[in-house]
Amino acid sequence: MQKNKMSFSSDTKNELARIVPEKKCCMLGEIAGFIRVAGSIKLAGRGRFTIVLSTENPAIARHYKKLIKDYFSVDVSLEIGRGTMLKKGKYYLMSLGPEELSEQILRETGILMIREGMNYISDGIYQGLIKTKCCRKAYLRGLFLGAGTMSNPEKAYQFEIVCKAEALASDVKRLMNSFVDIHARIFRRKKEYVVYTKAAQEVTDILAIMGAHSQYFVFEDIKLKKELRNRTNRINNCDQANIDKAVAASERQIESVKKIDDVSGLSSMPGKLKEIALLRLENPDATMTELGEMMDPPLKKSGVAARMKRIEELAKKGK
Repeated sequence: MQKNKMSFSSDTKNELARIVPEKKCCMLGEIAGFIRVAGSIKLAGRGRFTIVLSTENPAIARHYKKLIKDYFSVDVSLEIGRGTMLKKGKYYLMSLGPEELSEQILRETGILMIREGMNYISDGIYQGLIKTKCCRKAYLRGLFLGAGTMSNPEKAYQFEIVCKAEALASDVKRLMNSFVDIHARIFRRKKEYVVYTKAAQEVTDILAIMGAHSQYFVFEDIKLKKELRNRTNRINNCDQANIDKAVAASERQIESVKKIDDVSGLSSMPGKLKEIALLRLENPDATMTELGEMMDPPLKKSGVAARMKRIEELAKKGK
């Protein structure tokens, strides 16, 4: 059961927002991933920049305010905004201007690059930040906290990260697929590119990769219960199908016995067939196995089936 009616995705983000990377390289990787998908860059005059980070989750806002201060030693200003008619609720804005080392932050996170002496904003993932596995995990965590979502596993299995540029989506896909047994794909949703996986095992693996261990076990528990329910339903459906099949066979056999009785009488039947015919008339709900156990000596199910088949053939011939 989810606490306080929060979504599985929100619970996962709240857990991840409590993780503090131990290594500086992982701190930078996570910050870079978050800024890449949750940040916008505004000109502040004289070639300078202001970074604006946006999130609807207060825990995420607090997390990155602290993480950026721990790594870059700058204070991030935090404002609370109100939603619109189309999108209600609060959102949290974190701003980093020139005084808060915005240009240095953009350069270290691989977003502001230089080519032929000119600054430009890159649209992919700077590979220098994800050379090690721990940094790839941290970067993925930042991407998810910035622009990721997950379906409630009670309803569906899906993990996705929304990207505004196709080049970034390709890099995010490559990052996710760098982990064993992850096979992420991309589809376009209006003007955005969504990197996703719908495989249950891959979603659980990604939870573990990002460090959401509590949610990993919640997901596994839900998945196990769903599989158990589905297996029970399949067994029940199979049992009902077998019951329906047995009832239909019994009705067919009784009809055959009665037809023979009407045409030539049961006394015309061979002794072994007559014995099983009478048992069937007296026990219309009995299974083939139960009919066989009633005989003296007992007869196996295959033997009963063979005799019943012979009775049905005689009925068809009108004997």
